[in-house]
Amino acid sequence: MSIDRSAGVHGILRYATAPGSSSFTEFVRAASPDLLPNRSAEHLSVPHGTTIVAASYDEGVVMAGDRRATAGNLIAQRDIEKVFAADEYSLVGIAGAAGIAVEIVRLYQVELEHYEKIEGTQLTLDGKANRLATMIRGNLAEALQGLAVVPLFAGFDLDAPDPASAGRIFSFDVTGGRYPEQYYHSVGSGSLFARGALKKLWRPGLQRAEALRVVVEALYDAADDDSATGGPDITRRIYPVVMTATAAGAQRIVNDELDTIVRAIIADREARPGA
Repeated sequence: MSIDRSAGVHGILRYATAPGSSSFTEFVRAASPDLLPNRSAEHLSVPHGTTIVAASYDEGVVMAGDRRATAGNLIAQRDIEKVFAADEYSLVGIAGAAGIAVEIVRLYQVELEHYEKIEGTQLTLDGKANRLATMIRGNLAEALQGLAVVPLFAGFDLDAPDPASAGRIFSFDVTGGRYPEQYYHSVGSGSLFARGALKKLWRPGLQRAEALRVVVEALYDAADDDSATGGPDITRRIYPVVMTATAAGAQRIVNDELDTIVRAIIADREARPGA
């Protein structure tokens, strides 16, 4: 028997007193399923990270992430960090359910460190990407409930024959599928706009300063069209998290250098407001 919701309280009472199952859980599931625990995550207001971009350049690879986390139509956090050093030569950026994503990244960092201590050597870059894919696959049940985590992985390949092509990028899907990307890639809600900017701005042989400008400008373009992506906030000095992975290791770009890049981008946009 189903509840006649058009009859209001009377319809619910008729259902509760009708012959059949004596289960209160079944009654609540029919009358007010939103009151039950473990309901679909689509009803939960979970903070989500948004846009991550990465690009290769002549010394390695650069990755950048905006600082905004959203919960529905609200800004949950203005200065969340979504790009991390996975180990000495690799980077990982997160998009999706922020809490689960950060937990996976922390566990992933420990996994790589533990392997190195036990084996006395680092995993290859392909091995690191495979291990991350396995961890993402382990979150599939939560992903099917709406708590998806979609990382972007990049690093400097110590085994590459040519250091100029040692910067490599890998994308993933929620099932743990792992996909090598060429030159650049982006994930998250603003990825469509960021990838369009990367397509126009990236070129072979980028130098470090040029590569930093490319990824920051791609995030700026994403924020221009995607409300879930936060643009640089000069007033609060909240800038994207930008990191590089080169033969010298993983390094985070300091805010003073990012401030110069951001102001140059804004100056160019003010000179060409319709561009």
